[in-house]
Amino acid sequence: MQRWVGESVRRVVLTMLVIGVAGCTTVAKPLPEAQLVAPLPDVDAPDLLPREPAPRLDAGTGGTDIRVITVAASDPASSAVPRDQAIGQIVAQGQEPGQKQEPTRDEPYDPFAKYGEALSEEGEEDDPLEPFNAAIFEFNYRLDKYVMKPVAKGYNFVMPDPVQRGISNFFHNVRFVPRFFNNLFQAKVKGAGLEMGRFLINSTVGLGGFFDVARNQFGLETPDEDAGQTLGVYGVKPGPYLVIPILGSFTVRDVIGYFIDIGLDPINWLVFPVIEVKGVPSVIAHKNRNTSTIAQIGSRAGYLINERSLNLEAFEGAEEATLELYSAVRNAYLQKRARAIRE
Repeated sequence: MQRWVGESVRRVVLTMLVIGVAGCTTVAKPLPEAQLVAPLPDVDAPDLLPREPAPRLDAGTGGTDIRVITVAASDPASSAVPRDQAIGQIVAQGQEPGQKQEPTRDEPYDPFAKYGEALSEEGEEDDPLEPFNAAIFEFNYRLDKYVMKPVAKGYNFVMPDPVQRGISNFFHNVRFVPRFFNNLFQAKVKGAGLEMGRFLINSTVGLGGFFDVARNQFGLETPDEDAGQTLGVYGVKPGPYLVIPILGSFTVRDVIGYFIDIGLDPINWLVFPVIEVKGVPSVIAHKNRNTSTIAQIGSRAGYLINERSLNLEAFEGAEEATLELYSAVRNAYLQKRARAIRE
């Protein structure tokens, strides 16, 4: 009996020892460490920029794609800058993730842009004297309707059209000097050369300018340049719009230019000397002011009647076609002058 009990106790002890040894020899495999942040791609950055974990970005940026770009200079000497300057954040709004951003292209610099803008502003309305101008415009309109146009019709009836055009050519030819100098003042050398060539040809072959041989036979033609345009090219503002009795539409700048052209016109000091130049002879003596004044007024009136006869259809039906004739004429004049300066 005692022997059986002792044998049983020994077996229990051995069993417990076996279980204990087995438990000690069993090793549990550790779980893999959770990878919370995706590894950054390898960047060959210098040692001066220690690699740190990528900054954590909060969600909910309103559809904005935020990308962190690590800037690594290839030159170690140029890389010795603080990390906050080496890493920049580019926020590209309205782009899908992974979409390549188009590089921004600088517009080419135009040194004449502001100059062109200033010229374009000249076509705009500047009419603080509109009540006065409108009254003078009405006067000129009625003067033309009841005086100039009937006279021009009678003149046109007795004067053949070729003669009218010849007279117009003559006046244009003798006033070549202001156009020539204004071309030079505007640095339009080609225009000045054309004006000189036209004057020489028309004054000789064209019989004093009565025939425009330079244009009809040689194709020499250039826009007329005046002192008002020259002032505009040099940056003088047009100033308010003006309507002058008989003469018509002007700006303050064009009025100044008009008197400059009168001074440049040789007719005024060689033929009909309203301007006296010492030592310069003239067809009419300088002392005979009354004769020269009458001649000036007569030549001007003859020129206006001749030009009106060549343009009898001007303003035909304008009253019915245009509600605001004054505004239409003003705007057309301002735009025409601005365009002439640009050209």
